[in-house]
Amino acid sequence: MSPVHFTFSSAFLLSLLGLTFHRSHLLSALLCLESMMLSLFIALSVWTLELNSTSSSTTPMLLLAFSACEASAGLALLVATARTHGTDRLQSLSLLQC
Repeated sequence: MSPVHFTFSSAFLLSLLGLTFHRSHLLSALLCLESMMLSLFIALSVWTLELNSTSSSTTPMLLLAFSACEASAGLALLVATARTHGTDRLQSLSLLQC
């Protein structure tokens, strides 16, 4: 495994660990998701450049577009949660209360 691949794999795994272990606030969960998407975008971009293929050159841009949609939906949920519950702590959220 090259150092570049190790760096992106470890960045993805560290953000996944951050998502699983530090779930106290919705904002920290959204930041971990964004770092996962950023590491995937950079890894796909490097992979496309290494292969020199034009057929998979649109894949990183498509992932970036989906990441932007995910970020906007997450921020909209964060604002809605902060307005209704007064906090973004995940322990205060319950599916049984509407």
